[in-house]
Amino acid sequence: MDGMRKLALSLLALSFGVALAAQNKPDWTIPIAPFRIADGLYYVGSRDLASYLVVTPQGNILINSGLESSPTLIRSSIEQLGFKYTDTRVLLISHAHWDHDAGSARVIQETGAKYMVMDDDVPVVESGGALDFAYADSPYPKAKVDRVLHDGDEVKLGDATLVAHKTPGHTRGCTTWTMKAQQNGRTLDAVIVGSWNVNAEYRLVDKPQHPASYPGIVTDYRKTFALLKQLPCDLFLGAHGDYFNLLGKLARARKSGESVWIDPEGYQAKVAERERVFEAKLHEQQR
Repeated sequence: MDGMRKLALSLLALSFGVALAAQNKPDWTIPIAPFRIADGLYYVGSRDLASYLVVTPQGNILINSGLESSPTLIRSSIEQLGFKYTDTRVLLISHAHWDHDAGSARVIQETGAKYMVMDDDVPVVESGGALDFAYADSPYPKAKVDRVLHDGDEVKLGDATLVAHKTPGHTRGCTTWTMKAQQNGRTLDAVIVGSWNVNAEYRLVDKPQHPASYPGIVTDYRKTFALLKQLPCDLFLGAHGDYFNLLGKLARARKSGESVWIDPEGYQAKVAERERVFEAKLHEQQR
C-alpha cells in the first residue's frame, strides 16, 4: 500500500472516529423525566439533546427529532406527560445536524407529521447530511421537507404561533424559535436558541487550499449575534441543555417551580459570552 493511500485511510478512520465519538456523548441519550415549562410547552428531550413539545387542541408541534435512536426516548417522554405521540402534526428542527434531525424520518413515518425546515438547511436534511459543509461523513436517514421556511415565517397550529428566526453560521439555515407562552398567568417571550457555537472543524477564514467552511460564514455569525441580542426573552431555552443550564435549573425547580426557566439576564450574558468566543476564534484563525 503506497504512502498516499495509507494517509487517506488514516484520515478517513480519524474522521469516522471523531463523528462516532460525537454521536455517543452520554448526555445525548440519557433520559430525564419530561416536564412542563409553561402552559402548552414541555421538555421531552434527554439530559442534553433538547426536544420540545408544543401542545394545542388541534394537535402538537415537536421541535427537534434528535439522533436516529432518539424518537424512542421522545415518544416515551410525550406519553409520560399524558399526551399521544401520534398527535404530532408538525415537526421542526433547530438546525441540520445529526444530533437534532437524524430522527426526523422515523418521527414522520410514525406520526405523519409535516416537516418544516429553514430554506438553507433543506438540502442538508433531504440529503441525509451528505451536503453538510462540516459533517458529510455522518450520514443519517433522508427526510422530505413539506414546507420550506424563510426568515420570519410563522408556524401556526391551534392556538400556538412559533416564529422562525434565521440565525445562520452554525449551519446555513440554523433556526432560533420564538413564541408567546403563558406561565402562572403571565405572558412571556420564549426563545429556543438554534445554536451560536463555532465548532472545532469550522474554518472562518479563507487560506490557501483551506477555504472558509462556506462563503460568508463570518457575516452570518455576526448577523446572528446582532439578532439574538435584540430578541425579547423571558423563557431562555435552546437546542442543547447546556446552553441554558438545564440540569442546574432543574435542581432548583424542585423548590422554585417553573419560574426557574425565566432568565432574561442569563440569556443576554450567554449571547455575549458566545459572541466573545466567536470573535476570539476568528482572531486566532486570522493569525
